[in-house]
Order: sequence, then structure tokens, then C-alpha cells
Amino acid sequence: MKDFIKNIVKAMVDYPEQVKVNEIEGEQTCVIELRLAKQDIGKVIGKHGRNAQAIRTLLNAAAGKSDKRYFLEIVE
Repeated sequence: MKDFIKNIVKAMVDYPEQVKVNEIEGEQTCVIELRLAKQDIGKVIGKHGRNAQAIRTLLNAAAGKSDKRYFLEIVE
């Protein structure tokens, strides 16, 4: 999942070398922390959070058959 999110976000931003993805796994949940350049945060979140919601939708669709629930956090 980590590489999947990284590839999507790198295509959206101006500074793809600063994209860092960290995966924190729990028993039933998995949190994916997304760190990127300050200039790119607005692009990833999008107007009214539409881009971030679309990324979360793709994440949940990709995780469909796994027994874990995935969460995406965009961290400064």
C-alpha cells in the first residue's frame, strides 16, 4: 500500500523527491502517514479536500479484500 500511495502522490506534486510515506500497522488498522513539501500540501489536499478524499477512496478500494482498515494522514 505504501508504494501505491507514493506513486499516486509523486505524480501530483512539484517536488516528488520530498514525498515520504510511513506505514504504521496495528492489529486491525493501518495508518499511512504522508509527508511532503509545504508547497505541495495544497495540491494533495485539493479544493475542499477533494483530492485527499479521492486518494483515500483509492486506498480503501485497493485494500478491499484485506482484513485491515486503512487511514491516510497528511502530515506537515
